Amino acid sequence: MENEKKRLTRSDQKMIGGVCAGIAEYFGLDPTIVRILYVLMVFFAGFGILLYLILWLVMPKKETTV
Repeated sequence: MENEKKRLTRSDQKMIGGVCAGIAEYFGLDPTIVRILYVLMVFFAGFGILLYLILWLVMPKKETTV
């Protein structure tokens, strides 16, 4: 088995862009928890939407193997 380097990628289990699910997969968390934290960040911190859009553009798509 190869030792693959862990990469932060957008997930296939997406609701919009796969950013929150990708972050959850990277850190081994439930995607729902990351999504809730993100929504709270949008309402209380105010910069969440811009951050999400930037991450959506910067994070590569997850490579799927067939």
